[in-house]
Amino acid sequence: MRGLLLLLVEDNVLNQKLIFLNLTKYGFSIDVANNGLEAVEKVKDKKYDLVLMDLMMPVMDGFEATKAIRELDVSKHSHTPIIGLTANTFDADREKCMAIGMDEYMAKPFDIEVFNAILDQLGIKPSSADF
Repeated sequence: MRGLLLLLVEDNVLNQKLIFLNLTKYGFSIDVANNGLEAVEKVKDKKYDLVLMDLMMPVMDGFEATKAIRELDVSKHSHTPIIGLTANTFDADREKCMAIGMDEYMAKPFDIEVFNAILDQLGIKPSSADF
């Protein structure tokens, strides 16, 4: 059984490496996009089990990218789960994420236990029994 295919959308290379290392050891296959525009292009070409979307990025931010991905979902008759990632922990950010169509939101730094709880909440199951 294959691991989940995840798209990590993050402009900070250090955050990319940290999240990548955390999740690959649990069997996730991960593609990386450096901004929202790259993410939209990748979602056009491939079906992802989950998108981890940074909110604040150059070129196209996570909010704009989520709106574009939701438009693609409508045209494909599918739903791509999206979890927003941000260093801000304001309640208004979470509300904004949910209002534009994200499925959940989590604060940085990346916490594998919080991530696992969100996956459970969303009904997303990785194939690794060690997760």
